[in-house]
Amino acid sequence: MTNKLEIYKCNVCGNIIEVINPGEGELVCCSLPMEHLEEKKEDSQFQEKHVPIISTEGENKIIRVGSIPHPMEQNHYIIFIEAISPDKKYIKRKYLSPNEEPKLDLKSTCNYDNFTARELCNIHGLWTNEYNN
Repeated sequence: MTNKLEIYKCNVCGNIIEVINPGEGELVCCSLPMEHLEEKKEDSQFQEKHVPIISTEGENKIIRVGSIPHPMEQNHYIIFIEAISPDKKYIKRKYLSPNEEPKLDLKSTCNYDNFTARELCNIHGLWTNEYNN
């Protein structure tokens, strides 16, 4: 059984999918089961470059990747950063490219008092942090 917003990766071709409507079946790509990407919360192994860091600048909340800036190179970069409401009904996601700053600005017009911040590194997987105001 899959759950809403879980992320899976094909270890053969590299396809990455997100579950929108959970079902009973197994997710398969290239004739093999897809890998469920577990959300990681601690990053001492990679020198604190992956866990989303949430800060406030003026009236906006900002999500940055890592307390040490994450590389944004052709071979190693952040695919996306997102904020997810507690009920999983609202998501703000920003897709990134190499050489782009790994940052998501949540404008003050959005009500983000509590949310989960997630980011996906193309090499080291899915990372998360909670924000509770």
